[in-house]
Amino acid sequence: MSSPDPQISEASRSTIRQLDDSAINRIAAGEVIERPASAVKELVENAIDAGATRITVDIADGGKTLIRVTDDGCGMSAEDLPLALSRHATSKIDGSDLLNIHTFGFRGEALPSLGAVGRLTITSRASGNDAAQVRVAGGKVDPVKPAALRAGTVVELRDLFYATPARLKFMRTDRAEAQAIGDVIKRLAMAEPSVGFTLRDVSGGGEGRVTFRADPLSGDLFDALHGRLSSVLGREFAENALKIDATREGLRLYGYAALPTYTRGAAVAQFLFVNTRPVKDKMLTGALRAAYFDFLSRDRHPAAALFIDCDPTLVDVNVHPAKSEVRFRDPGLARGLIVSSLRHALAEAGHRASTTVAGATLGAMRPEQAGGQGAPHVYQMDRPSMGARTAAYSAQRPDYAPVPPYQPPQQTGGFAEMASAYSGQVIDEPSAPAAEQEQPPEALPLGAARGQVHENYIIAQTADGMVIVDQHAAHERLVYEKLKKQMGENGVAAQALLIPEIIELSDNDCARLLAVAEELAKFGLGIEAFGGNAVAVRETPAILGEVNAEAMVKDILDELDDQGESQLVQARLEAILSRVACHGSIRSGRRMRGEEMNALLREMEATPHSGQCNHGRPTYVELKLSDIERLFGRT
Repeated sequence: MSSPDPQISEASRSTIRQLDDSAINRIAAGEVIERPASAVKELVENAIDAGATRITVDIADGGKTLIRVTDDGCGMSAEDLPLALSRHATSKIDGSDLLNIHTFGFRGEALPSLGAVGRLTITSRASGNDAAQVRVAGGKVDPVKPAALRAGTVVELRDLFYATPARLKFMRTDRAEAQAIGDVIKRLAMAEPSVGFTLRDVSGGGEGRVTFRADPLSGDLFDALHGRLSSVLGREFAENALKIDATREGLRLYGYAALPTYTRGAAVAQFLFVNTRPVKDKMLTGALRAAYFDFLSRDRHPAAALFIDCDPTLVDVNVHPAKSEVRFRDPGLARGLIVSSLRHALAEAGHRASTTVAGATLGAMRPEQAGGQGAPHVYQMDRPSMGARTAAYSAQRPDYAPVPPYQPPQQTGGFAEMASAYSGQVIDEPSAPAAEQEQPPEALPLGAARGQVHENYIIAQTADGMVIVDQHAAHERLVYEKLKKQMGENGVAAQALLIPEIIELSDNDCARLLAVAEELAKFGLGIEAFGGNAVAVRETPAILGEVNAEAMVKDILDELDDQGESQLVQARLEAILSRVACHGSIRSGRRMRGEEMNALLREMEATPHSGQCNHGRPTYVELKLSDIERLFGRT
């Protein structure tokens, strides 16, 4: 039996009251303005909507005591300033169509919400008008007065949440809040390469310290975007990112996605935008993860900055108070576009591996300091001439008849003692005459094999450096790709269960599982309805052997609930293929002949994804000649 609610008295039970505007604005601020970074986001988006080309953000004490946003946008007239502080007053939509939205803001909630919880001052000047200023504190608006401003708008917010002091208790440290503001600015900077952004920390007064700066860029879309991503995410990301540009049924996906060998330990370098609006959408991040599913281990995460452009009527941006989530009319189309476009780009990258691998290798190599202190000596040495290098290369060709090597006397120590137990070897290989070869092996991407060290690493010479290949990891990836291709062409063999396993589920789980039954059947898992809320598992993938069908089905449902799709069966199948490839590949410790090493290099060049092994680690490291020479102090 229900009991009366102790929070509601009998006298007030049936009384409904209209809250005043101040209370309404404070409640709205609780939804829209979560922290200082939320206020910065709303104000900077307003500046972008106003057509600003340069935006400066000044903060103090993590934005708690001061947030000042200055822009050179179109500005507002003195008549518009009081209206801008009214709830649901906006110049961006007329209210007739809430789906056809082309701006960041459209609700008209940000300024009145900020004025309800802080001390807000707006100074603005529209073209052809005098500058004006209005102040609001705790929801109380002062009269508009004249001001001095050349153009644009300056919005100054002081003492955020002073009117709701309870919210201050939930603020994090100044440093954490400042970092959150920096993240917001960087996301908006990536979305708008043509706009210049400056973030300054003015804590303690004075000119402050510039913590982020991005100058406006012009020109081609991809050139501008690449330049902006280089300044925001770093040069390493820009160097190791693949260009993405694809269109499908009214949706366009463009941006940059990093190579599988350039990864992060957390999903901190994944930036997604819909119609240039930064979003954090579970469906989109799931699609990004699915695209890299076969290339990364579970503890590594891809890096990408991806933009989806579409007609505004195809996506609903009014589904979240902070507008950080969106809802597509056809989510499957958006997801499929991301997965297929990224996989196509990764396949086209072929054997390419990230430059950070070589950087880490060079970082581990340090020249010995002279005398244990000071900088190493730099020796001025001449590079060999083109003729000398040509002669050296010719001497290393497989068809070259070398002079028998010098054999030192047996009683002599040193290198002679290593002759019977050497770790490095160079084996000549038979090949076509030089005239028949289209190009020298050194000109190929992975070069020509020159030797093998420790019976595991192939040393190859390229036109401008050298390559070190992990023979086991490389061959494992090649075998794995062949097995996957065979499975895709021939299908997954299924084994029929002698007695089908009946599994009882809830209504929703049963419906969700049967909706993907056709997809699961492609991987050898046969599921049928069995009446009521039960399903019958009649077949399982033969390669998996004995399977706990009920546990697998429930794991699939968990993935469907969390990600909207399940890759569990595919993951288990590919894990088996990976183990088969591992056991069927060239083992560490096996000495390879020259033709075998070169054949492995050529196959790597022709096989997609050969730059990383099945666990996401690089299969080779490329070192440029200039870097090697620096290690030895040569100039």
